[in-house]
Amino acid sequence: ARMAGPPARTAPGSRQQVQGGESRAQPASGAPPARETRAPFRFDYERFRRSLRHPVRGGRTGEDPETRARRMKIKEMMKFAWDNYKQYALGKNELRPLTRNGHIGNMFGGLRGATVIDALDTLYIMELEQEFQEAKQWVEKSFDLNVNGEASLFEVNIRYIGGLLATYYLTGEEVFRSKALELGEKLLPAFNTPTGIPRGVINLGRQGTAFPHGMSWSWGWASAGSSILAEFGTLHLEFLHLSELSGNPVLVCALSQVMNIRRVLSRVEKPQGLYPNFLSPVTGSWVQHHVSIGGLGDSFYEYLIKSWLMSDKRDSEARKMYDDALEAIEKHLVKKSAGGLTYIAEWRGGILDHKMGHLACFSGGMIALGAQHGAEQRRQRHMELAAEITSTCHESYTRSDTKLGPEAFRFDAGSEATATRLSERYYILRPEVVESYMYLWRLTHDPKYRHWGWEVVQALEKHCRVEAGFSGIRDVYTTTPTHDNMQQSFFLAETLKYLYLLFCEDDVLSLEDWVFNTEAHPLPINHTDLKA
Repeated sequence: ARMAGPPARTAPGSRQQVQGGESRAQPASGAPPARETRAPFRFDYERFRRSLRHPVRGGRTGEDPETRARRMKIKEMMKFAWDNYKQYALGKNELRPLTRNGHIGNMFGGLRGATVIDALDTLYIMELEQEFQEAKQWVEKSFDLNVNGEASLFEVNIRYIGGLLATYYLTGEEVFRSKALELGEKLLPAFNTPTGIPRGVINLGRQGTAFPHGMSWSWGWASAGSSILAEFGTLHLEFLHLSELSGNPVLVCALSQVMNIRRVLSRVEKPQGLYPNFLSPVTGSWVQHHVSIGGLGDSFYEYLIKSWLMSDKRDSEARKMYDDALEAIEKHLVKKSAGGLTYIAEWRGGILDHKMGHLACFSGGMIALGAQHGAEQRRQRHMELAAEITSTCHESYTRSDTKLGPEAFRFDAGSEATATRLSERYYILRPEVVESYMYLWRLTHDPKYRHWGWEVVQALEKHCRVEAGFSGIRDVYTTTPTHDNMQQSFFLAETLKYLYLLFCEDDVLSLEDWVFNTEAHPLPINHTDLKA
């Protein structure tokens, strides 16, 4: 098998066996593993490429001119976003398009170039060859991992590790693999907690500096020093591949620590079968009973179904956890408004909050993806649910003056699918709605999803495109919006990639070969029927 995963396997060059993560891995600081005399580990990239069922960029045959023209427009938007980032902010994390300068921010602990790493695979898929080479050159010459500072384990994992891994699998260029593995090792101290549930913040600093290497702690705002479900639950896909590509016992150990997270979650009692968003990394028990399929919870559920798909449907533990969680969500959180819109409410200690965040709009795509396999009756019910939720998210766009959706929308006091609070009216170039359009298009080929996606393209062009890039807007309910002066890196990683794929043939990054991480970085499925 190409992938260390739930089936037991011994990593090359290592005596540590990953047994679905049953035993807690030893901390990386112990005695070095005994030296083996066998040849150094080498990942067989050519064999991996032969395992793919479709060319990465597809065959591109028989499409109509309108679809091609729309795809080319989205490619032009990507080139425009990249060219302006390169001109005004290369090496910074994001472009500030109004002031034409760069933004660094404090999420990445001294790492730079978030937009470069996030954009790499999109540039490659869109065949923007020169721009891809510019990005690759920056990684080779300027991407420094010897940094100091507090980083979000989650953000570094999904953006940097995910982007580097995906680009390695797409191109076979060694620089991306080696940077991913080196950075992956820097994240491991986050797991040094009594339960093995990682903390949310890690210091990437060097030893012997003012900051001791590898300290980790919880977010100051997270309830009582807790870890966040969507953060510790969104590591599996990337760590599976880090382990697979490295042959390094330390990273294989790390995978077993990620697998151990499931053990902790299976032991703790779930209220009504639901998973609250905050868990103590010290005691392994819930800290608050707030449940959300949007921010703080979202990608935990996504990574369960995607872990199963990535394992070529062998990781039955992940599938069962997903099925059970979705059943509890259907039973307790899925509601229908007076106007007939299906939405997923949030749950606070048994009391429903009838709001849905933009982040929760990924769930239409997730539920559709998970519906493809299983009993016909259940498949039909879940496809209907996925379509209804996606339609509700489309309504949140349609009911705004800009035809872009707000950060959160509510179903109370007579309002439906609209933001009722000033603090929720902004749009920061988020991808979740078009992500669901892309999955539902691929799984149903209902033309409305392409139509809806094109509405988003037109709205982005009209309201978010400025002279030197794309910017979020502060209020989607006014046609003369104020810009927030930020071109988010995920706009290039996710929003534009999903829009582009919506207008591609199904064999471009085929769902038979690839699973997208939660930053839309494609990671390969482990095809078990591979002929050597």
